[in-house]
Amino acid sequence: MQTTLTSINTLRANWKDYLALCKPKVVLLMLITALVGAFIATPGWPNIGQLLIAVIGIGACAASGATINNMIDHQLDAKMARTRHRATASGIVSPVQALAFALALAVSGMLLLWFLVNPLTAWLTLFALIGYAVIYTLFLKRATPQNITIGGLAGAMPPLLGWTAVTGQVDPNALLLVLIIFAWTPPHFWALALHKKDEYAKADVPMLPVTHGDAFTRIQIALYSLLLLGCTLLPFVTGMSGLIYLTGILILNSRQFYLLWQLFDKKNTQAPYRLFKFSILYLLWLFLLILVDHAVFS
Repeated sequence: MQTTLTSINTLRANWKDYLALCKPKVVLLMLITALVGAFIATPGWPNIGQLLIAVIGIGACAASGATINNMIDHQLDAKMARTRHRATASGIVSPVQALAFALALAVSGMLLLWFLVNPLTAWLTLFALIGYAVIYTLFLKRATPQNITIGGLAGAMPPLLGWTAVTGQVDPNALLLVLIIFAWTPPHFWALALHKKDEYAKADVPMLPVTHGDAFTRIQIALYSLLLLGCTLLPFVTGMSGLIYLTGILILNSRQFYLLWQLFDKKNTQAPYRLFKFSILYLLWLFLLILVDHAVFS
């Protein structure tokens, strides 16, 4: 054991380790939703130069939040098979190094947004960063099984950030996009929590399946999936999107509820993970549908 610890401590972090701390796949999905928010905010093309700066700034702040999450959770991550190889959990990157990297990202991103985009977007991005990195990661995650529900608002902000980056104002349609992601978040994470229940229990994280059991969690996923269905129909109802979006979202929701039905088959041990994986594609396709529909009908 001593030899293993020594070998880990002598390893030097490289750029790939720091990139992994940023959770690039998660950040990429967030930036896609931000871009969609920006492109549908105006009838024509937004200012591409300003939008590029906004994306860099929002992405830097999102990466900062992810790094802080890794830093705060490094001891917890070391207990879970899914996360024990993260650079902070394995000791390749120390908490101090991770914090310095996160602060550099946050300051850079905020300066870009404040001076080269607009203060409103900077303030909203700061709210999202504090909400995820501090309120959710430091407090809610360890305090309540409703951590995902309460903390989900911070992760739902990117479409609003993209919208305000090109318009400088908050719009009801932008808030509707936030609402969709907010409703999407609990089924997404609780499906993963069902799949990784034993690991969360071992790490003493009060995720819903750990505190209330599998059956209760399945019911909650079903209820939030119904809420998500209603929220995803609102863009068509309000006239924000047209028939292309409506057709696509009905197909996506049909698939969602088919996987949800499988979730209630207790013998199907892979059903939670399948629902979790599909939910990522669900959100990606939903925003692409909104974008395509806007391009065709605007």
